Amino acid sequence: MQHNALMELYVDELKDLYDAENRLVKAIPKMAKATSSQKLRSGFEEHLEQTRGHVDRLKEIFDNLGEKPSGKKCAGMMGIIKEGEEIMDEDFEGEVMDAALISAAQRVEHYEIAAYGCVRTWADLLGESEASALLGKTLDEEKETDEKLTQLAEEINVQAKESGSEEETPRGKARGARA
Repeated sequence: MQHNALMELYVDELKDLYDAENRLVKAIPKMAKATSSQKLRSGFEEHLEQTRGHVDRLKEIFDNLGEKPSGKKCAGMMGIIKEGEEIMDEDFEGEVMDAALISAAQRVEHYEIAAYGCVRTWADLLGESEASALLGKTLDEEKETDEKLTQLAEEINVQAKESGSEEETPRGKARGARA
């Protein structure tokens, strides 16, 4: 009986991830467009292609399970994407916007790393070795993307700090800032 309950949880979480990945396929191009850094834009575009591959892997897993991938909305990813949209609506510019976008993207990656880690473990426990391998590959890609974002942040955050210094007034407040 526990095996069946874990299988239900596993399928439910796979549906959640499927919805999350499809939402990202729509959100990533908006993030790429908002960036001023060509390196960051290229990173987003590369991850968009990976994300499409993640959707395809999930479809393969659902086919092997004889399940449909639809029927669930990923509230967590919806919230993270909404936060990202709010960041893009702010009046940040240049490297500061890029730093904010990296922050939003890393929130996405950390959410996905947690989710893929869980479903891969459950696939192992359920004897779904092919699915486990596919989920492990996606998990590795998510971790790699997070590392790339960290490396970009090391450069872009410094640039953002320097660009902010140029706009400071003698009182130490950025122009246009409210007291």
